[in-house]
Amino acid sequence: MLLLGISAFYHDSAVAIIKDGKVLYASQEERFSRIKNDSNFPILALKDALRYCSITMNQIDGIAFYDKPFLKFERILENHLEVIPSGIYNFIKSTPSWINEKLFIERTIKKVFKKENIILKNKTPFYYPEHHLSHASSVFYTSPFQEATIITIDGVGEYNTTAIFHGKQELITKKAEINFPNSIGLLYSSFTYFLGFEVNKGEYKMMGLAPYGNIKDPQTIHYIKLIKNNLITINEDASYTLNLKYFSFMKGNKMIKTRKWEQLFNLKIRIDEIEQEHANLALAIQSVTEEIVEKIVLKGISITGNKNICLSGGIALNSVINGKLAENKEIGNLFVFPAPGDAGAAVGAALSAYHIGHSQERKVSSNIFNHGFLGPAVSKDEIEFLKEKHKGKVEDFHQSKELCSTIARSIMEDKIIGWVQGRMEFGPRAMGARSILANPYSNKTQKHVNLKIKKRESFRPFAPILLLEDLPRIASTCHHSNYMLQVHKINPEIREDLDLDFSALKWSEKLSQRKSKFPAVTHVDFSCRIQSVKEDNETKMKLLLNEIKNITGYGILVNTSFNSSNEPIVCSAEDAYSSFIGNDLDALVIENTVFWKNEK
Repeated sequence: MLLLGISAFYHDSAVAIIKDGKVLYASQEERFSRIKNDSNFPILALKDALRYCSITMNQIDGIAFYDKPFLKFERILENHLEVIPSGIYNFIKSTPSWINEKLFIERTIKKVFKKENIILKNKTPFYYPEHHLSHASSVFYTSPFQEATIITIDGVGEYNTTAIFHGKQELITKKAEINFPNSIGLLYSSFTYFLGFEVNKGEYKMMGLAPYGNIKDPQTIHYIKLIKNNLITINEDASYTLNLKYFSFMKGNKMIKTRKWEQLFNLKIRIDEIEQEHANLALAIQSVTEEIVEKIVLKGISITGNKNICLSGGIALNSVINGKLAENKEIGNLFVFPAPGDAGAAVGAALSAYHIGHSQERKVSSNIFNHGFLGPAVSKDEIEFLKEKHKGKVEDFHQSKELCSTIARSIMEDKIIGWVQGRMEFGPRAMGARSILANPYSNKTQKHVNLKIKKRESFRPFAPILLLEDLPRIASTCHHSNYMLQVHKINPEIREDLDLDFSALKWSEKLSQRKSKFPAVTHVDFSCRIQSVKEDNETKMKLLLNEIKNITGYGILVNTSFNSSNEPIVCSAEDAYSSFIGNDLDALVIENTVFWKNEK
């Protein structure tokens, strides 16, 4: 049975193809359109999916869309009726897109297919799982658990903003829910907006800024009290309620009532340079969010009686929260899907149609979704084309070990490497298939890669990719995290500046301090976002990390996504080459071929 999953029209549009419960392919539209967080119908991703899987649409047995459009539109209508006349202009402005595109999904899809000369099987069934069920399905059906407590938290689906499910075998049952307008996701995004970052795009920037705050600072403590006493009520049963007097997302495009927020926090909405109070406020909302999510997870365990946790929805991209949940002794094992946001819901929609819609038996297996490498691979013809095009030095390696030895030495000489191997990752994190790799020991790496290559804020941290065998030597955890979705503290043995009181420093002063043996991947609160590579992983990345270990004693590298600011992660060989030529990368590795930058 072949099923197609689709998410579209809001942000991070994506497609997924599953066969008999196994994910064959999944990718976001942005990787092909080159529009970051592209919300358009994912026709380019779909075409590549069909090409890669060597199938046509008339072989597809069903199409699953990731939410219920009529239910979502009902909520929007109710919302506008409740706040009339406020927001009437925005409602009138958005109505045509609903009528022409978002509401009648089957009609919209068939219209796109007709334009593209794509032929559907006659009477192809369409499935519309609820938005949060799509999130729940994406994480549970790809997890290693026969049974689990599933938590989904995001801005809003149709009505749900938070839900607790019980997953057992192929069944997923909703046990509790919180509905719009009460939303942790919208609360967190409101602070993203107030602190000068873009909603639905800048939340991870605020998460990265939070550690520059000082939790002992009376200002931070005051901010936490203000949030809990004025913006959100956290109840004993883990439910919560927003104080809508401070929010305007129900009435229009703005998230908050800016003047009321400025009066509450005695702080202007940020439009200029980041100051210490901004870092303290980011830390305050991060701390409150951590508290709420932990309460919800523990409440879920009390309802289902199962300590295995599957976490999905946009909040599951908060890797600091994930790390703390993984270390919580009241919680069992934690699994987070590598694309927990709306893109991943395309996978969930297809899997829910298979297991729930068709009552198909579930088989728990580690190869259900190929460990997240679900996109296209680079062809030999693409590489040959670039070899003819490149004006610098090109090397072909017949032995992977020889390639990795050469690249390892270059990295330890502070060369910055673009790295393209195998199938592209699904989700927002580069996991070693479309990555930029650099020296974790150098004091210069973080600033250089941020400003000269990524072209983004200097405070943004980088993550390490490391051998699982070295994880206990480096971090305060033994939890294998191969999707770069958990933050853990580094061990005291590799810390430096132990006598320095970091809490006494201003946020900007913390950045310049050497914090550990690996300064490029150690954040200012002595934490790092882990990506570990298991011993039985026979990829080039494992070989490369072993070569680095032979040189330095540790198998660890800087691993960040292969893109510049406001660009999607590279997909094709041409994307990678254009990025390589356009910035300060020293070399580009595509499979076994190395393109060296012309020294001129």
